[in-house]
Amino acid sequence: MDIKNSNAFVTGANRGFGRHLAAQLLDRGAAKVYAAARNPSIVDLPGVIPVRLDITDSASVAAAASATQDVTLLINNAGISTHVGLINGDLADIRREMDTHFYGTLAVTRAFAPILAKNGGGAILNVLSVLSWVHRPSYGGYSAAKAAEWAMTNVIRQELAPAGIDVTALHVGYMDTDMADDVDPSGKLDPAVVAAAALDGVQARAPEVLAGDRARQVKAALSGELELLYPDVAVAGAR
Repeated sequence: MDIKNSNAFVTGANRGFGRHLAAQLLDRGAAKVYAAARNPSIVDLPGVIPVRLDITDSASVAAAASATQDVTLLINNAGISTHVGLINGDLADIRREMDTHFYGTLAVTRAFAPILAKNGGGAILNVLSVLSWVHRPSYGGYSAAKAAEWAMTNVIRQELAPAGIDVTALHVGYMDTDMADDVDPSGKLDPAVVAAAALDGVQARAPEVLAGDRARQVKAALSGELELLYPDVAVAGAR
């Protein structure tokens, strides 16, 4: 995927990681960068085209796709984190996580896939997480939704390949953004560095980008014994 002269559409582009992605797309020579947000009036990045989008609302998704028929690069970045557990957490929050990360991302992808195909193919970047692979109670709803989004990403990569559409998954740990404001800063990645790695991956047509040591460690542990990821569970099971 040649990012230079592409027409990119970035969800959740009003702040945080999405804003970094939009800014770097401009720096790399994208012809257009559509910056999608539920409230486009707060998009403050010069050079982008604000677009109203709520990925959980089908009418909003359809309207955004209809207004941006020249898109060749879709970046599914919009997300939430409710820190909800699965046993005692509010079921409404768990549904919000799934509606956003899985159903919302899928809805946007389904709306834009025909546009990318019509424009000769292109690329999709899905912003995932190491929590797609390792799952903690404090991020129960988020982990379940991201795991579902990872599965969806692997499926659509196969479905869209005949249309000349590449699909790249970004797996990343905590970044220094508002979503991770409760995390020790020493364990956070610079979102600008992660954005650069993600766009490099799209440019190289990479199926996955592992950003940071944590992502690489967790990916490697998936082929090992369960206690590599869940030592507490393994210890309890041995009693």
